[in-house]
Amino acid sequence: MIDWFKALDPILQALLATCFTWFVTALGSAMVFPFKKINRKVLDIMLGFAAGVMIAASYWSLLAPAIEMSEKTNIPPFLPASIGFILGGIFLRVIDKFLPHLHLGFERKDSEGIKTSWHRSILLVLAITLHNIPEGLAVGVAFGALKANLPSASLAGAIALAIGIGLQNFPEGASVSIPLRREGFSRLKSFWYGQLSGMVEPIAGVIGASLVMLMKPILPYALSFAAGAMIFVVIEELIPESQLENNTDLATMGTMLGFTVMMVLDVALG
Repeated sequence: MIDWFKALDPILQALLATCFTWFVTALGSAMVFPFKKINRKVLDIMLGFAAGVMIAASYWSLLAPAIEMSEKTNIPPFLPASIGFILGGIFLRVIDKFLPHLHLGFERKDSEGIKTSWHRSILLVLAITLHNIPEGLAVGVAFGALKANLPSASLAGAIALAIGIGLQNFPEGASVSIPLRREGFSRLKSFWYGQLSGMVEPIAGVIGASLVMLMKPILPYALSFAAGAMIFVVIEELIPESQLENNTDLATMGTMLGFTVMMVLDVALG
């Protein structure tokens, strides 16, 4: 690892790492320039891959370290992980209930959240933006945990998480920009909105890193919170969307591949 990066404050590390994940989202969005549409089977594989990465990251990079940290306290080690995990899901459910958004592959009438007259394209972007909040938060919390000097919190592990999130952000960016292009947007405008959905990650990353550095006792809860929020997105959004066109076997294999890639990254680097 480059020495200058090691020497940085964890908050700055989190900012740079989430800027990387945002950049990969932009790379995915740039697929709108050579392509006007995306094969549905390919899209379902990519959605499955993203789901697999997030499931693996939730355990290997977030829940397992949270449980290990809790073992050094006087409370049952499963308690902080359980509380944080459930609260993460509740947090996303509340946002999901109120923020207007539309999941990929659904009609305008199937939009969720507060009813609005916003255009379908805006609702699609908001859906992916909602998805990106827990991802940025997870990376930020992982880097903020480094300040605690705990064996289970390593720089290599945090970097592995950022790489994994970045990998699954590529298909996410494409899954926003290419449908927008199909709806009549120019390539440049489709790219702009696609990359815009990833802008929330650096914001969430800095917030996550700052909170755990200021309040060390909440670290196991924060790690589990991010895991719960990501699992909520996987089950509520990614897996159902990957099954819409009945490409279930392809989507499932994509999920297994994503899980394996993230597991390898975390174990090899962490």
